[in-house]
Amino acid sequence: MEKKKTKQTKDFTYAVGRRREAVARIRLYPGKGQNLVNEQPMSDYFSGEIARIAYTQPFKLTDTEGQYFITVRVVGGGKKGQLGAVIHGLSRALAEIEEKKHRPILKKEGFLTRDPRTRERRKVGTGGKARRKKQSPKR
Repeated sequence: MEKKKTKQTKDFTYAVGRRREAVARIRLYPGKGQNLVNEQPMSDYFSGEIARIAYTQPFKLTDTEGQYFITVRVVGGGKKGQLGAVIHGLSRALAEIEEKKHRPILKKEGFLTRDPRTRERRKVGTGGKARRKKQSPKR
């Protein structure tokens, strides 16, 4: 049995966003549709008003609300890190579409900058923590 390959046209813009341990792979499609994260509606995956405001911010700043929809595959990290990765990837995708128009706005707001702050590695001899020193006995 041979698998039939269906030819798909590339009608999306691809971008990757990262934050801490989270990696979000984003496809930005033109037109109207539902924003999905790991095949769930975005409002269900990132519940709460603050999260909704955060992931709609790049669209609001670039005046592209309702013109695009996204599908996201996000892995690693916690919910906040994943939300940050989605925002980073979405901003990168929007900047790629209209570089002259969107990039300066998103860059000024700091959405195109990869946040380098990650968890500090645990050092040997620190009793399970990164910076903690083992207690020295009093003499």
